[in-house]
Amino acid sequence: MPRRHVSSIAFPGNDFWMFDNHLVVFHHYDGNGRNIDFTTSTEPHDIELCRNAFDAVWGKAAPHSEYKPA
Repeated sequence: MPRRHVSSIAFPGNDFWMFDNHLVVFHHYDGNGRNIDFTTSTEPHDIELCRNAFDAVWGKAAPHSEYKPA
């Protein structure tokens, strides 16, 4: 999704994976884009932030067959 379409969506500060709405794994990268660490969270606020971000982006997403890179 082009970044210009998500300016009004609150995102977590790091890339993440969410598992079963109970666990979030945040990835941390170095200056060259290499994954150097990760942290996990089961905090309700973190779960809610990630779930809301995912739901908001999913609702704006273009079908894969229609996506045209900017």
